[in-house]
Amino acid sequence: MSHVVNPPEVISVPVHGSADTFPVRRVYCVGRNYAAHAREMGFDPDREPPFFFCKPADAVVPVAEGATLELPYPAETSNYHYEIELVAAIGKGGSNISL
Repeated sequence: MSHVVNPPEVISVPVHGSADTFPVRRVYCVGRNYAAHAREMGFDPDREPPFFFCKPADAVVPVAEGATLELPYPAETSNYHYEIELVAAIGKGGSNISL
């Protein structure tokens, strides 16, 4: 089958201490779960609960260990926030998996 537009490449992140990579399919996020950051953004963490949202896999920008990255953003941006995410890979599918 041919595509009208080429599908995106599979985004993957390096596995620490290994030559392997881990494919990113979904990025689940929790907002307003860090009280100091919630206050910094003008919210009251005691009154407003955390919220959940997703980001697309191509929002992940892998950077090699020890490397730096220059990420362009609009010149008029005055409040740019960046984050570092943690990947937890569970070796099998399912729910309520014991550790």
